[in-house]
Amino acid sequence: MVKGLVDGKVVVITGAGSGVGRAACLLFAEHGAKIVAADISSEAVEVTAAEVEKAGGEAIAVLCDVVSAESVESLVKAAVAKFGRLDVMYNNAGITTRPGLSFMESSDEDMDKLAAVNIKGVIHGCQSAIRQFDAQGDGGAIVSTASVAGLIGFGGVLYGSSKGAITTLTRTLALEFASKGIRVNAVCPAAMPTNFGGAALKNSELGQKHTAALHPLGRIITPEECAAAALFLASDLASNITGVNLPVDGGMSAGKSLSASR
Repeated sequence: MVKGLVDGKVVVITGAGSGVGRAACLLFAEHGAKIVAADISSEAVEVTAAEVEKAGGEAIAVLCDVVSAESVESLVKAAVAKFGRLDVMYNNAGITTRPGLSFMESSDEDMDKLAAVNIKGVIHGCQSAIRQFDAQGDGGAIVSTASVAGLIGFGGVLYGSSKGAITTLTRTLALEFASKGIRVNAVCPAAMPTNFGGAALKNSELGQKHTAALHPLGRIITPEECAAAALFLASDLASNITGVNLPVDGGMSAGKSLSASR
C-alpha cells in the first residue's frame, strides 16, 4: 500500500472518540498526518490521541461539541496554535435517532437534535475550515461523513434526510469554493459495526448476517474501510476531485441485481 498520502498535513477529525473517527485518526497518522482529534467525550478522544502516539504518530485531543459554532472555531484555532495551519477538515461527528423511533412518533426535540449535530455540526466545521483556508491562501480539503442513506431510501426518514442535506451541501459548497482551491467531498458508508451502528451489528450473529446480506458484496462495511475512502479524498491523489459523495456501501446504492435474486 502507498504510504505518506497526507504526509505533513494537519488534519482535524471530529467524532474521533470511536468508530470511523478513531479509525481515521490512526490511518491518517499512519500516512504522515498531524492529527487533531476532537470529540464531545474528552475521555474517549484522549484514548484515541494516545493510540495514535503509541503507533508512532503525532496527535492532540480537543474537547469539542460540533453543535456549537464557537466550540468548532476554538477547535480549528487549537489546531493552528499547535501545528501552525490546517490542511484537512474531516467532519465525521454524527448521531442517529433513538432505537425503534418511527417517523410518525418523531418529536420536534428528536428532529432538532438530529439536525443540530448532523447538519449544523457539518456546516460549522466547513465554515471554520474555510475561514482558516482563506487566511492561509493556498486551498484545503473538506471531507464529511454522510451516509448511503443520503443517496437512497435507507436507514429511516429523519436520519436519511439529515444525511441527504450533507450530500447536497457537499455538491453546492464544492462549486462555491472551487475557485479558491478548496475541495469538498463526502464519504457515504452503509451499515457498520460501531457504537453508532447499534448493538445488533456488534453483538448479534443473526443481525450481522442479515445486515451483510443487504450489501451486494455480502459483508458489513468496516470503520477502517470508510476511513480509507476519506483518506483518499483528503489526499493529493484526489487533487482534481470535488463535489463527490463517494459510496462505501458494498454496492448497495448501485441498485438490486436481477441475477442475484434468481
